[in-house]
Amino acid sequence: MKRNILYKSLFFFSFVALTLAACKKDWLTPKPLSFYEPGIALSDMQGMYSAITTCERNMRHEYFGDASPILTEIIQSDVAVEGSTDKAGPQMDMDISLMPDAKLNDANTTKVGWYWYEGYKGIKYANSVIARIDNVNFTKESDKNAVLGSAYFHRAYRYFKLTHQFGDVPFIGDEISEPKYDFYSHDKWSILEKMKKDLEFAYQWVPDKVDRGRTSKSACGVLLMKVSMVLGDFDRAIQVGKEIVAAHPLMKVRFTTNKSKPNTNLMFDLHSVEAKLDMSNTEGLMYVVAYPEITGSDRIQTMRNAVPFWNSGNVKTPDGKTGTNVDPAAGETDPELNLNKTYGRGIGRLRSTWYFTNEIWRADKEATDMRGIFNHDSWKRMEDLKYNHPDLKKNNSPWYGKNMVKPVSMSVEDTIRCWYPWPHYKVFVPDPLQTQWAGGETPWYIYRSAEVYLLLAEAYYWKNQPADAATALNEVRTRAGASPLTAADINIGEILDERARELYYEENRHIELVRISYIYAKTGKPCEIFGGHVYNLNNISGPGGTNSNIKQTGINFWYDRVVSKNNFYNKGVKHKWAEYKISVHHILWPVPSTVITTNIKGLINQNIGYPGAEKNVPPLKVE
Repeated sequence: MKRNILYKSLFFFSFVALTLAACKKDWLTPKPLSFYEPGIALSDMQGMYSAITTCERNMRHEYFGDASPILTEIIQSDVAVEGSTDKAGPQMDMDISLMPDAKLNDANTTKVGWYWYEGYKGIKYANSVIARIDNVNFTKESDKNAVLGSAYFHRAYRYFKLTHQFGDVPFIGDEISEPKYDFYSHDKWSILEKMKKDLEFAYQWVPDKVDRGRTSKSACGVLLMKVSMVLGDFDRAIQVGKEIVAAHPLMKVRFTTNKSKPNTNLMFDLHSVEAKLDMSNTEGLMYVVAYPEITGSDRIQTMRNAVPFWNSGNVKTPDGKTGTNVDPAAGETDPELNLNKTYGRGIGRLRSTWYFTNEIWRADKEATDMRGIFNHDSWKRMEDLKYNHPDLKKNNSPWYGKNMVKPVSMSVEDTIRCWYPWPHYKVFVPDPLQTQWAGGETPWYIYRSAEVYLLLAEAYYWKNQPADAATALNEVRTRAGASPLTAADINIGEILDERARELYYEENRHIELVRISYIYAKTGKPCEIFGGHVYNLNNISGPGGTNSNIKQTGINFWYDRVVSKNNFYNKGVKHKWAEYKISVHHILWPVPSTVITTNIKGLINQNIGYPGAEKNVPPLKVE
């Protein structure tokens, strides 16, 4: 993607760094158009959709590639931690390292800053369409409204993330065509109220039958549900959710060519590349896409990120020999000994927690759940893998081809990075164009009907209707083979457990926990899983100040949930380079320091608990 202007300010770059884009027949490869001629670039319907294409294409970057940004969202939650124990980073000891002036957009540190910069890029593209919608002569009013609704969705999609990651952020409702240095923070609630209005329009006008990767009516509906819920309009969320699942039932019968493969099940079908390409898949509501050998495509690298580092030289046989190798021994025909192509060559960046790998899978309720650890086809353990190093075969080792045994003397670093179970069915993506299989090209779900049922269950929970909540949860649970729940089982923990079972590596887990934290603080509903505690908005990030690393429960739900379920943070778990620590103010992320310092004519607030927050002023309201 070309840059057509060298901006003087790094802050301004975060908002308007890239050019408007049009696309060729292959919509994955948008062709840059001149920034100086936006009136030409956006003068017809095709040009408008080209700019929206750029929004859709850029959504993919969150999920694809090594150390993809979605890992930051998963790591700062209850289900996983940073597993790269060969160094320290901002996502281990967050008390000392997650700071506004840290390296916040780097594969080796964190992608907190990525969400800020990419969020405003998406807003820029959407605003270009919104601002120029009346410049195009549409043949039908419905076409105009569909384009405008799609642009509204993409602006709301970014603002929903930003307000749940950074809180009060600058609202930009118009197209910016020249450097600007006088931004101010806006109240997150007024931003969300504006987004709700826009999403209502989008849900009305955006069509539901669209190509893979395009914005759909149902995608607009899912986001409308989430925004409605955080604003307390649970009835509207329920109404929209019912409409979506009526039009998009869950896939409950095996489909795709994978159904004839041994050691697979419906969950393998649902999360296969084939399922995401299959237009008969009624469950997928919105996707990001990548296709093999298509220009502009990308590899998702889920296996590199989420699978343990089984190829570490520290994975030894019980008699002390190196146990694994990427390439199997010459002439080896047993596919189980080709660990690279059977499981993917992982490096353990995304280290799942005991809560995710064990606690949520109960012998009395999830024993037959196809998504869980009791199904040894769906989930893999290091003990399922076999020693395959060619030297073992060459030297006639009795351990060659035998199942792995955890070394008694394995270091903390290697235990964290190299030895944990993982959901094979979810993260395995064939990578045939590469020597080392890290995860190839595939569409990826952004929204599915399964999540809509889980949102419905949550909305009923907020309305104190546990029987209806159980009914909605059971749609997802029984499809997966889990035992149904009753009204007596329902609480926010059960709902979050089900989200973890169903949506790992799909949902923005940190955002969802923050969204629930906002709702608790806004409604004052007692939280039953934490002794009926009532949260409030006034101190949701803690008291701030110079000693801001507060570790007191009862301030916000995000902190209480993470420290109660994540067996790393604040438990004294440390390795050679760092200890895993979080504090209450980490519910929201630090605004990158350059964003604030280069905004020389305005004032962007820093979040409470981080250096610079003492300069904050009351945020503006979106009119």
